[in-house]
Amino acid sequence: MGKIFIGANMEFVRHDDKSFEWGVEKAAELGYEFVEPMVHWGRELLSEAGYFHSVSMLDDPYRVRRICEKAGVKLSALSAHTPLCKPEIGVEYLKQAVRYAAECGAPVVNTDEGRKQPWTTEDEDFMLMRYTLREAAAAAEPRGILIGLEPHQQYSKTPDGLDRIYALVDSPAIGINFDTGNSYIAGQDPIDWLRRVKDRLIHLHAKDISITQSKAERGKVSGTPVGCACGEGVVDWAKVIEICRGASRDIVFSVECGTVDQAARSIEHLRSLL
Repeated sequence: MGKIFIGANMEFVRHDDKSFEWGVEKAAELGYEFVEPMVHWGRELLSEAGYFHSVSMLDDPYRVRRICEKAGVKLSALSAHTPLCKPEIGVEYLKQAVRYAAECGAPVVNTDEGRKQPWTTEDEDFMLMRYTLREAAAAAEPRGILIGLEPHQQYSKTPDGLDRIYALVDSPAIGINFDTGNSYIAGQDPIDWLRRVKDRLIHLHAKDISITQSKAERGKVSGTPVGCACGEGVVDWAKVIEICRGASRDIVFSVECGTVDQAARSIEHLRSLL
């Protein structure tokens, strides 16, 4: 049986206009054991100025390692979403994210298919995704890094679609980063879907969806940036925990919410169930 740990996706500090360092310290203060940083290419103004939590992959990976060690937290994954359907971007981005993860100490790199080009066919998109994932897996396998495929966009919004992406490349480096909120908002049953991917699960985005958002968006979108506090929405967390305890590996619940207050209430709720 797998153990369950609670982590914080760094999106919870996005609206506070603070740095990555501030966010890691806040996660530790709230009691989170793990964090999931978001990484990007190149340089951009807000994170350079300390107003945004994303980390450039041009920075020294040991910067991330040292910050987490100082705060007493571990890394559950890197949020490295890049369009798998666009190999001119996705191949080098994912390969760099894999190398960065290996150096900073994150065992998982999470991604999804991204938005498709308007002029490609579905069959062409799956061929392009196969190329991107094969190249990424070749970098991930010798480094012991796992690639988490997340339900998020036009193809992965259904169980069959996510399975089709997963089956493109036969590699021990590829698994599922299940998102409870994205699956629900896309119109699926997250509990049934989680059972289906349990044996391939490597990481979980613990995202709840409020009743208000559910009424406005369910079945109309394929994903959502963040959710409400865990326990204040539609997701049955007791059932999610029960399923994940039967997983073949330890799973980090990376809480994906929009504010520090929501992160505080989320960890309190999840702890009460664990």
